[in-house]
Amino acid sequence: MADETIDMEIGISTFLEASPNSPIGKAVSHAERLRQAVEEIVLADQVGLDVYGVGEHHRPDYAGSAPAVVLAAAAAMTKRIRLTSAVTVLSSDDPVRVYQAFSTLDAISSGRAEIMAGRGSFIESFPLFGYKLDDYDELFEEKLELLLAIRSSEKVSWRGGHRPAINNLGVYPRSVQNPLPVWIASGGNPESAVRAGVLGLPIAFAIIGGMPERFAPLVDLYKRAAAKAGHDPAKLPIATHSHGFIADSSEQAADLFFPYTQAQMNVIGRERGWPPYTRETFDSARSLRGALYVGDPEYVAEKIVLLRQNLGVNRFFMHIDVGAMPHREIMRAIELLGTKVAPIVRKELARIEPKQ
Repeated sequence: MADETIDMEIGISTFLEASPNSPIGKAVSHAERLRQAVEEIVLADQVGLDVYGVGEHHRPDYAGSAPAVVLAAAAAMTKRIRLTSAVTVLSSDDPVRVYQAFSTLDAISSGRAEIMAGRGSFIESFPLFGYKLDDYDELFEEKLELLLAIRSSEKVSWRGGHRPAINNLGVYPRSVQNPLPVWIASGGNPESAVRAGVLGLPIAFAIIGGMPERFAPLVDLYKRAAAKAGHDPAKLPIATHSHGFIADSSEQAADLFFPYTQAQMNVIGRERGWPPYTRETFDSARSLRGALYVGDPEYVAEKIVLLRQNLGVNRFFMHIDVGAMPHREIMRAIELLGTKVAPIVRKELARIEPKQ
């Protein structure tokens, strides 16, 4: 049974896809997609979702290169929803500026900001900001160390190999939350799970293929590393991020979502040498034990409950914005996630996980 000290949160993640990758897609400018994102965050707040995350990318097919700015635009129009990056590519950014951007967001939102730090699944930001891929792992470790030092102390003294040293200097503004939440994002790397556990940081796993239950050993590794380092695993949230879509019927959801998913997966697949994405692959992934959360509200809720039982997750991100999905369809899916799926999940978890 999942840990009872942390409630289940349900939310949205997006990369703000803007390119018409699908033959049935419609071109959307970056400016329009950014404005749509603010509308989506406001709706997510209104329908009772817990969190909204914007991922950082530096490609023509995504508009989300500055997540904190997008989230801040919606912060003043929302009241409860938590606002996070998903992810911040910390390896190619400056931890001082990352902290300042999200502590500013934290102030605007009255304490609802979070940072999800990762190394990124694409590499465009490294040459863009003058970093070498040869330093991929070292950059992340060093910059995470600095980010955590900044959030723990107003005045910082620090020295590393890839950024000028800081000698007893203050970083402002300070966050409303103390400390400002920092998550580690992982695509399934055991070293990332251990690192997050040792540091006592919450972890988010991107599960976009295979069976989510295969991440159970990584969850166990994370918890054991945390316990060995003196942290209480029961107080460390675990999140997952998976693609998904909701409609009034499962058949409608699948038929709407497949062409856009196929288009995006084939674009990325051509870059990475993957085989063509088929409807058979798609239908297999949306089966009960698959990584696609596509269906009617009852079916998607059933899959989220199963995920909770298998991995003990405390937060689920549904990534709807795939292959330039039309804005109206994204808005409808967000509405269904908040008004239908989330209440079913919470009611079922209250039934099967009685409070001690």
